[in-house]
Amino acid sequence: MQRTRLSTLVDQAGHRFSQWVFNPWRRLSLAIISLLFGNFFATAISATAGQKAEIDILVSAILVAMVELISWLYHRSRTNEQRTVLPELLNSFKLGMVYGLFVEAFKLGS
Repeated sequence: MQRTRLSTLVDQAGHRFSQWVFNPWRRLSLAIISLLFGNFFATAISATAGQKAEIDILVSAILVAMVELISWLYHRSRTNEQRTVLPELLNSFKLGMVYGLFVEAFKLGS
């Protein structure tokens, strides 16, 4: 691939972001934001899918497949020597989503 200004800019932006995320406090804050966004996503999905009762089975199958894919990606990346932030953020998102779905289920049960 040629070294253009755009490819150089994208490479430098990725490198700066990885250096920025290397700080443990920033990594923790991104994980917490991802966890809260997963909780919000679960609330939004359950409210949207609950309005149209015809797609409940399809949405639940998609969510289970998404959770399994994120788990597979996270555990696959943990075996490698490099530690990247994306699998950790996806795992935090998954945890927030599962927690949010449990909370929504308890709200419907009471």
